[in-house]
Amino acid sequence: MKTAQAGMPQTLSASDMVTPGSLSPPTTEPTDGEQAGQPLLDGAPSSASLETLIQHLVPTADYYPEKAYIFTFLLSSRLFIEPRELLARVCHLCIEQQQLDKPVLDKARVRKFGPKLLQLLAEWTETFPRDFQEESTIGHLKDVVGRIAPCDEAYRKRMHQLLQALHQKLAALRQGPEGLVSADKPISYRTKPPASIHRELLGVCSDPYTLAQQLTHVELERLRHIGPEEFVQAFVNKDPLASTKPCFSDKTSHLEAYVKWFNRLCYLVATEICMPAKKKQRAQVIEFFIDVARECFNIGNFNSLMAIISGMNMSPVSRLKKTWAKVKTAKFFILEHQMDPTGNFCNYRTALRGAAHRSLTAHSSREKIVIPFFSLLIKDIYFLNEGCANRLPNGHVNFEKFLELAKQVGEFITWKQVECPFEQDPSITHYLSTAPIFSEDGLYLASYESESPENQTEKERWKSLRSSILGKT
Repeated sequence: MKTAQAGMPQTLSASDMVTPGSLSPPTTEPTDGEQAGQPLLDGAPSSASLETLIQHLVPTADYYPEKAYIFTFLLSSRLFIEPRELLARVCHLCIEQQQLDKPVLDKARVRKFGPKLLQLLAEWTETFPRDFQEESTIGHLKDVVGRIAPCDEAYRKRMHQLLQALHQKLAALRQGPEGLVSADKPISYRTKPPASIHRELLGVCSDPYTLAQQLTHVELERLRHIGPEEFVQAFVNKDPLASTKPCFSDKTSHLEAYVKWFNRLCYLVATEICMPAKKKQRAQVIEFFIDVARECFNIGNFNSLMAIISGMNMSPVSRLKKTWAKVKTAKFFILEHQMDPTGNFCNYRTALRGAAHRSLTAHSSREKIVIPFFSLLIKDIYFLNEGCANRLPNGHVNFEKFLELAKQVGEFITWKQVECPFEQDPSITHYLSTAPIFSEDGLYLASYESESPENQTEKERWKSLRSSILGKT
């Protein structure tokens, strides 16, 4: 049995976020190394000044940026400018270019510009709602829309709807998924509790198909709260051309909570295996989890699959040789092969591409499910970020890098928006999120109590654990 470790990442397939727009961007004055009027996506310059990129985000009466450009720039711009400052700059450019500060407006031009401005604000608030948590950002929205409202009262109504949707999104994000706090600080057993107080997972759910579906429910609920900007903010230090102050404080709580959920599931699997006193029961639990893992693979839930395999590969579990001797391991080895880290997880990436293709051509909501092995996705994005500079020597933003980043993050955003087709069983999902688990020391102690230490290293560890946890020598 092997413990999976990520190697050098490969690029994931392109996201369907990249949909070409029908209008050409406005012509801007070229700076060194830029080409005048050249679009910033297909056949785009690989770099541009931050000012040029901001200008390309601003709509006019005759121009609206491509959807892919909006997502890419809003995702990556926070490395160079705070979102609230970017919004202020965009609103200022709109007011200046459309002469919205004049006492008399050009109503015909504003009526062509107004819908495009509202569309940009709608896309921004929908995809990056956390950019609007500060009251000052709402003030910018109300100010710029208030200037065009006299030309068409429908603009004010549309703005009201947009703000309502934004407030609902922010309220939902503040709530967070069930067990978020519990997963961060789980109750840990250091020794086996009395059988009278410990509930076992098989007592809550003995059907592997049902458990795989409920795991998928938990995964999708937790994924839904991760904002695309968290992938950028997880790796940012600061823009080298900026002041010594970082662009912002870390805002990656949901991403970090999701990684902790993976770790919790690993420990929960190991706990459930090490808890029973008899090896026949332990073998039964292992075979149960093998069946759960196989169903997770069939569903497209690769994150739970890897957590289960990782839990079974933890040393306190893998050392239980007498227990494993009673397990039919053929199915387990097939799953291990699928998630083998060899060749930068080549087998898993092939399976992921298959699931992604199935999702694109899906006839049912079940076929749309793609839950990637999250730690590897994070590593892929990390290596992409580390492997290329954010700015080129001339100070330009390396936009080519951010197009690739947006492809990877955009694909994930599509997957996380899938509605879970399985009905939730609260008793099972609550157990998965809150059931006490062994600490690492507790796992080893339970393992040694189940099957005695076999070599000097294990004997010394057991003696140390008994001394520190049980007070025995």
